[in-house]
Amino acid sequence: MKKTFVLDTSVLVHDPRALTAFQDNDIIIPLAVVEEIDGHKKRQDEVGRNARWVSSFLDKLRANGHLDQGVSLGENRGILRVELNHQEVDRLPVTLDRNKIDNRIIAVALALKESSDKPVILITKDINMRIKADALGIQAEDYETDKIDIEEVYTGFRTVKVAPEIIDTFYSTGSVILDETELYPNQMVILEDSYGSSKSALTRHLSGGKLVPLRYANFDPFGLKAKNKEQKFALDLLLDDEIRLVTLIGRAGTGKTLLALAAGLQKVVEESRYRKLSVSRPVIPMGQDLGFLPGDINEKLRPWMQPIYDNLEFLFSNREKNGKIDNLVNSMKDMNLLELEALTYIRGRSIPGQFLLIDEAQNLSSHEVRTVITRVGEGTKIVLTGDPYQIDHPYLDSNSNGLTFVVERFKSEKIAGHITFVKGERSDLAELGSKLLG
Repeated sequence: MKKTFVLDTSVLVHDPRALTAFQDNDIIIPLAVVEEIDGHKKRQDEVGRNARWVSSFLDKLRANGHLDQGVSLGENRGILRVELNHQEVDRLPVTLDRNKIDNRIIAVALALKESSDKPVILITKDINMRIKADALGIQAEDYETDKIDIEEVYTGFRTVKVAPEIIDTFYSTGSVILDETELYPNQMVILEDSYGSSKSALTRHLSGGKLVPLRYANFDPFGLKAKNKEQKFALDLLLDDEIRLVTLIGRAGTGKTLLALAAGLQKVVEESRYRKLSVSRPVIPMGQDLGFLPGDINEKLRPWMQPIYDNLEFLFSNREKNGKIDNLVNSMKDMNLLELEALTYIRGRSIPGQFLLIDEAQNLSSHEVRTVITRVGEGTKIVLTGDPYQIDHPYLDSNSNGLTFVVERFKSEKIAGHITFVKGERSDLAELGSKLLG
């Protein structure tokens, strides 16, 4: 049967298109939510843009009728209504502050539950709101349209046990076809001897079960050599110009950002395949004003980009023994070969002919990562790196972040590739700390 969904402000600023994501069910927007949206609309970040989108969407709906009476969202869609919540707060327990907007929203859901013959469900990204709603007997759920089960996320590679003669054929002919094995484009396959010998092969799946050798696994981009099989897999994707989108997931110290930077420098500086290496990271929370830090924009950005500078310093140290990292970076900037900036400023741009690296992409929502990818212009390669288990965004988790969302949505596309890093390579202590303290 049809349901009634009450949407909290946190859902709409997370994904404004949630207004059309509930099929033919009815949507209730408490007036208190409209008031909160109005308070966000002047912000110059993603939250502000989402708030303005919601306001514009609701304003256009007014042409179809009065919002307080309910307006159709279109064919095969439900009804959206802005619910006035004047007296409903009297239904709340005395222990809940009636002036808090969160509690007023809960009060609306409670009143609807008591008066409606349809199931009423409160949708919110706020954990405490879900707890309070549940205590009052209101069904409350997280917004899960963009959620991916982190335990089921595509890893980008798999191991297949085969007869030893298949491995021999692979090495002698340069390819082999695996039948009755479901593989994705650009998925890496480790062939192992089903009889238990040490015979094995690292391969890459093209299509139709055809496996070929890794083309770039033994390359040393910008002097950096892969240390394990996952890093070899990643290099094969990073250095292949036919792959337009690469996603790399792994714990701290697995080398995902370092490899991506090395590949980017190789392609830009050594091969001139792309005209510029652009590196961005979301300022946490994304869009936070940088004005409280002293200095010009580069000085304001420096603390957020320090991990990138550290990796660049490591890469340059193999080539420029006496060069200071700031001088080297500034020199590349002056030659328009390198750009370091906050992800806040990417919206509205078109980015052609660049090697674009987005670090810490786990702190992006699915809506935000959609914004980033749609900025990519002709001839640009985009690399997203991050650790879904280390998220600083208040309304994201390992299952709902934009990085895992992209991994799952693009795993069947020939222009995309993904690798999940397993082994840490920073140091023995860092690897042990990641395991024991993670």
